[in-house]
Amino acid sequence: MELFSRVDFPKRIVCLTEETTETLYLLGEGERVVGISGYTVRPIEARQKPKVCAYITAKFEKIYALKPDLVLAFSDLQADIVKELVKQGLTVATFNQRSVNEILSMILSVGSLVGCQKKATKLVRDLQNQLEIIAKEGQALPKRPRVFFEEWKDPLISGIRWVSELIEIAGGEDIFAELRTGQSGSERIVSPEEVIKRNPDVIIASWCGKKVDKNFIRSRVGWNEINAVRNNQIYEIKSTYILQPGPASLTEGIKQLKEIISQVAKR
Repeated sequence: MELFSRVDFPKRIVCLTEETTETLYLLGEGERVVGISGYTVRPIEARQKPKVCAYITAKFEKIYALKPDLVLAFSDLQADIVKELVKQGLTVATFNQRSVNEILSMILSVGSLVGCQKKATKLVRDLQNQLEIIAKEGQALPKRPRVFFEEWKDPLISGIRWVSELIEIAGGEDIFAELRTGQSGSERIVSPEEVIKRNPDVIIASWCGKKVDKNFIRSRVGWNEINAVRNNQIYEIKSTYILQPGPASLTEGIKQLKEIISQVAKR
């Protein structure tokens, strides 16, 4: 029975998106990461690792050369990459987290995959405690500002589920909360006229991979009637902090949301 006396956890991990890379580093297991997405920003030290993919494309030969014993992927958008890797005999775990709870579950799952369950549980508890503190502060605000989160400019796309949930935790009201469960951007397209009708107090924009142009937002026909535009309450949060369903959104992302929403609520 000596054959089954010890289980080896993965030692060479390729992460096809940033959130699992950041999770492994937060667990103190960054040395196991041997390949990353070219879009990886956090943590900065991970940027030194070989970049093996974009979001929906991958350098397969580069991945194979790294000899990973585990590849971590995200969502149906990477399904074609996953299929090719599995055909080549690699072990691939694909996550599809879209809510705050699912992000926390992803962290626990990654911890289990690498044999760090206790560290993952502690990290999740710490994140939950921080969110609870922010939620209490949000509940104490004098009012709940109405928020339009602009995930893309043309067509207009409202915020995905975890973003909408974080807005509420931070003390705001997402004006398109009913759309947040739409996984693809096409399911969350809104009209400029409907934004005017719902009249947000604050506009928070995060255009994935592109700097937000506030003048472009102000210049939309009829938007001068919106409270957020009239009161100059238009803000940007960089996509790496809020549009990544991982630790960044639950730390830096919600921190920036809280600062913006609190400032607007106290005006």
